[in-house]
Amino acid sequence: MMSFYSGDKPGGTPGLLPQPYYWWEAGALMGALIDYWYYTGDNRWNALTSEGLLFQTGPNNDYMPPNQTVTEGNDDQGFWGMAVMTAAEYNFDNPPPDKPGWLSLAQAVFNTQAARWDAKDCGGGLRWQIFTWNNGYDYKNSISQACFFNLAARLALYTGNQSYADWADKTWDWMVATNLIHSEYYYVYDGTHTNNCSEITPYQWTYNAGAFLLGAAALYNYTTGPVQSVWRDRVDGLLNGTLVFFRGPNKDIMTEVACEPVDLCDLDQQSFKAYLSRWMAATTKWAPWTYSRIKPLLQSSAKAAAGTCKGGANGRMCGLKWDQGEKWDGSTGVGQQMAAMEVVLGNMIQEADSPVTDSRGGTSRGDPGAGGKDMGRVDPLHLADAWPPVSRSGKAGAWVLMLLTVVGLVGGCVFVLVDEGKSKRGQIEGIGDVVMVAGGGRRKRGVKLMKDSLDILGAMVAAGSVEREKAGGVIRSDSDRTLRGDGSEPGEDEPKRQPQHVVQPVGEPPIIKVPHPRNRKPLRTTLLAKQHQRHNSKTTASYWRENGGSSETVMVGMVENNNDDNSGVEINSTPPPKRRSESSPGPGGSRDKVTLPPRKGPSKKAIWWRDTVEGSQCLDV
Repeated sequence: MMSFYSGDKPGGTPGLLPQPYYWWEAGALMGALIDYWYYTGDNRWNALTSEGLLFQTGPNNDYMPPNQTVTEGNDDQGFWGMAVMTAAEYNFDNPPPDKPGWLSLAQAVFNTQAARWDAKDCGGGLRWQIFTWNNGYDYKNSISQACFFNLAARLALYTGNQSYADWADKTWDWMVATNLIHSEYYYVYDGTHTNNCSEITPYQWTYNAGAFLLGAAALYNYTTGPVQSVWRDRVDGLLNGTLVFFRGPNKDIMTEVACEPVDLCDLDQQSFKAYLSRWMAATTKWAPWTYSRIKPLLQSSAKAAAGTCKGGANGRMCGLKWDQGEKWDGSTGVGQQMAAMEVVLGNMIQEADSPVTDSRGGTSRGDPGAGGKDMGRVDPLHLADAWPPVSRSGKAGAWVLMLLTVVGLVGGCVFVLVDEGKSKRGQIEGIGDVVMVAGGGRRKRGVKLMKDSLDILGAMVAAGSVEREKAGGVIRSDSDRTLRGDGSEPGEDEPKRQPQHVVQPVGEPPIIKVPHPRNRKPLRTTLLAKQHQRHNSKTTASYWRENGGSSETVMVGMVENNNDDNSGVEINSTPPPKRRSESSPGPGGSRDKVTLPPRKGPSKKAIWWRDTVEGSQCLDV
């Protein structure tokens, strides 16, 4: 079982189980370790147990630690309270003088829960969750009432204080009034929602029955006369109700009937049988007549549980299902190990010492007003009492961290906005424009920034690249290289475009062959096609008005590159004629020969262009 615990290992937190186990089950584990010492006398785990119980108390010593409080439920807190109550009853090693006693911790848990008693909805009871935003705040579950009832009854017996017994009576009466405890069969049902208190969730769990059984036995032992007879009847009724949890050929093997037969027990429910075993055995000390009924059930269940402890790498891991014969069912966990240990230990109850009280051998220190700072608290984040005030050095450190954060943000913005193609002065002016515009300033250069941005955006949409002429060559911008698919400058075999712009029409819109997507991105190809369409529509008519009348043979054709990757096409193109006078097929049927009428002015040379996804390049003039 302790192979699952990591609180005593480097990096672990005392009193906590590793994920995915919840905080409450660690408190149940601490109670199991106290039982182990109580039955066996082996104190090897005592120091670890004390450390875990004291580490999780929280700033107000009531088991509301800051790292758990936001999601803590009343039942979660109750399991830790019952664990320290057991430590007080069994005279477990007392904490150091500067730490609260076990009894004081149990009283603190009780006091904080009594302050949460909710008479507004359903006439009383504790809500499952402590704080309003948690799922389950609208649910009043039986285990929260059972923990509170159990703790109140045992505190009454240990201290002799009637006020604890009154709270136990109040809790029992509410459970019966809401039908969460069946008045005839003493079945304990799961809970009810506050929006309809008459609608009961009918599931039965072993730990609900066990917690009420032990609390009723404590009240039987505490009371006298007719009241004692009432509690004896209730002990018998609850014990009869627990028989629903025993299956097998002789109906004497403990089973979690709500989930085991359908294989739906979650991580929490896998441990529930441990608590019924624990509390059934303890009941025999305060209600001795029950021993003859309880011992056979524990004995047969212990034998069945031990028969499943054959799994895991070490061959000692116990299973969940005890009524399936002597075989391991493949499940392992803290709950399975704890349940098997508790049911085996319970068979030794007759040889164990009787629990002590404050007047009969008890040594634990108490505090009836413990937990006062948390009573009625509804804000788990209000930790003024938990943390010391912030010092001057702490405030100074906070200012330094804030300053570093602001500097980092501003530096990141500057890095993003710097244009590598501009001079340092241009970069500084551009950054200043952005700051002025963002800050609502009236600097005129802010208009320049907006205009430049629109121009750049328009150029990228129209041509797919940004080019700069420098020293007779073409310098491509970073965005152009990014679209091309690499971060390098043009290769040696890639011709550079000369610093000139041809304004003559380039003929009918060329057909651009889109490269394979694995080789090139199609974005540039699409932009080039649109560029040619716009250029042709604007210049064809004006060209013929200026040059009409001369005779020239125009060859219009398209020759595909022989590149295997089809990375580009070559276009041999001159302006189309205004009208055709004759036509004859060219070689291969891919060219038309057209005779044009005479025109004015000198003849024009053919212009050879190579259009690729990299951009348009002038090859010959």
